[in-house]
Amino acid sequence: MSGFGSELASEDSRCPNSLPKGQNNPQQCPFGLYAEQLSGTAFTAPRESNKRSWLYRIRPSVVHQPFTPLPIPDEKITGNYSNYVVEPNQTRWLPFPLPKTEGVDFVQGLSTICGAGDVQSRNGVAIYTFACNTSMSHSAFYSSDGDFLIEKGVLHIRTEFGRMQVSPGEICQGMRFAVDVSGPTRGYMLEVFGTHFVLPHLGPIGQMVSANQRLSFSPLLILRLCVGD
Repeated sequence: MSGFGSELASEDSRCPNSLPKGQNNPQQCPFGLYAEQLSGTAFTAPRESNKRSWLYRIRPSVVHQPFTPLPIPDEKITGNYSNYVVEPNQTRWLPFPLPKTEGVDFVQGLSTICGAGDVQSRNGVAIYTFACNTSMSHSAFYSSDGDFLIEKGVLHIRTEFGRMQVSPGEICQGMRFAVDVSGPTRGYMLEVFGTHFVLPHLGPIGQMVSANQRLSFSPLLILRLCVGD
């Protein structure tokens, strides 16, 4: 971690000096790697809001096989909320049931709870529940809509940035990712369309506001704020 704004860099300890020195996209990367930029904003965005990462891959991502549709039974996942009647009353749920059959991974265990807005206008949110009992094998999940926030205990996630063990209060960054589980697992997920999670402004009460930066990466805190709003 270096520089103003905490620029992060990491490399595999088994392959030291694999990151280019003093440059992002050299004509020849160390070890014959391919340089790729993952951009979360337009390249014209101001420096303070410009989000991007440089990755150095053994193979470029464009060589992956074409995507194929995943069958979704009984419309478990939807992005068209206008087809449903809005519930004006306070609603709460018991924990959703775990899968009754084996072989259900993170993506197959997703179900839409509620949402607002739509993906096409890139404005809105969606809330899901997931229940799974099998690690994702030979597959990965990718969302180009916006940021995901997952509320659960410890998750083991494989991303372009490596294998991560993510605990409550921690954030995992990845464009494509796969979730590994050691047994039946369930939780909630919040998605924002076309934007990123940001801290609320401090407002007129300044330093005494409850949106403390120390608490900003608590998934449960952010989930409650978004649902309440």
